Amino acid sequence: MHHSATHSDQPSNRFAPLGQGQWWLGIALVALLAASGMGLAELPQARSLGLSALTIAIVIGILVGNTLFPRIAHHSALGVDFAKNQLLRAGIILYGFRITFQQIGDIGWSGVLIDMLIIGLTFTLALQLGTRLFKLDKQTSMLIGAGSAICGAAAVMAAEPVIKGQAHKASVAVATVVVFGTLAMFLYPLAYPYLGLSEAHYGIFAGSTIHEVAQVVAAGKGVSDEAAATAVIVKMMRVMMLAPFLLLLSAWLGRSQGSDAQQGGVTIPWFAVFFIVASGINSLDLLPPALVDALIQLDTVLLAMAMAALGLRTHLGALRQAGIKPLLLAACLFLFLTVGGFFINKLVLMLFA
Repeated sequence: MHHSATHSDQPSNRFAPLGQGQWWLGIALVALLAASGMGLAELPQARSLGLSALTIAIVIGILVGNTLFPRIAHHSALGVDFAKNQLLRAGIILYGFRITFQQIGDIGWSGVLIDMLIIGLTFTLALQLGTRLFKLDKQTSMLIGAGSAICGAAAVMAAEPVIKGQAHKASVAVATVVVFGTLAMFLYPLAYPYLGLSEAHYGIFAGSTIHEVAQVVAAGKGVSDEAAATAVIVKMMRVMMLAPFLLLLSAWLGRSQGSDAQQGGVTIPWFAVFFIVASGINSLDLLPPALVDALIQLDTVLLAMAMAALGLRTHLGALRQAGIKPLLLAACLFLFLTVGGFFINKLVLMLFA
C-alpha cells in the first residue's frame, strides 16, 4: 500500500497543503467523469445497447486520460489513485447490498453448480491459454479470466489489487469484457428460438455465461421479463462467488510465490469478506428499503468513480502494446462461455431434472 506513504511524504508545513489539493482536485475530476458516465447511461441509446455507467465512465476516463489529464496529473494524482484503490474496494463491499441469500435459494443447487463450474473452468482456461498459447503475462491472463468468468469490469477491478496488476492491464481486461459481453447481449436473444430452452432455462444460461450485469439484463429482457428476472438472480449468484474466488486466488498466489509469501503471508482481500457481510445484512432485511436503494445508488457512484480513475491511468500506448492477443484470449473464453456454457447448463439441468 504505497499510497499512504505518499501522504506522509508531503511537507508537514501547513503553508504547503499540496497533498490536500491533489486529493480534492483528483476526487472532483473523477466525480465529474463518473457523473457524466451515469448521465449518459440513462439515455435510451445507452440502455438499448446495455451500456452501464461503469463502461461509459472508463471510456470517458481513457479519453480524458490521454488528452487533458497528463497536464493536470501532477495536481490531482493522489485523489485519482484514492478513487482507483480505496473507492473501488468500498464499491465492491456495497455491491453486496444488491444480493440476498434468498435469491440464491430460489435458483437452487443446479444454478449454484452451473455458476461454480463456469467460473472455475473459464478462469483455468484463461490462465492456461493466456500464458501458454498466447504468451501473455500471468496478470493480464488472470484479469481477463476473472472478468469473463465472474462479473465483467467489477471482477477485473476487484481482482486487480489481489493480483497486483497495473492499470493498463486492468483496462485491457475491461475492454475485452465490454467487446464480448456486448456481443453476447445481441447474440443471445437472436439465438434463443434455436436453443430449445424454456424462458427460465434461457435465463439461467444467460446469467451464468454473460459478462456484465447490465448485459445480462439486456439479454434477458430481449426474450421476456421472466427470463430477465431469472438471468439476473443467476448472475448475482456469480457475483457473490467473487468473494470466495478472491480469497482462494489470494491464498493460491501466496503459496505459489513462495519466498515472497513468507514475508507477507496470505493477504486476505478484506473487501471480499465485507462484501459477503453486506449481502448477509441485506438478506436479513435489517435495513429499510429506502436506505438499501440509497446504498445501491452510492455504490454505482463509487464504482463509476473507480472506473473513471482507472481510465485516467490508462495510456493508449500501453493498450496498443498489448495488441491483439488479449482480444484473442477473450474471444476463446467467449466461445467457451457460449458453447461450453450451453452444454454445462444442459448437463447440470439434466442431472437435476
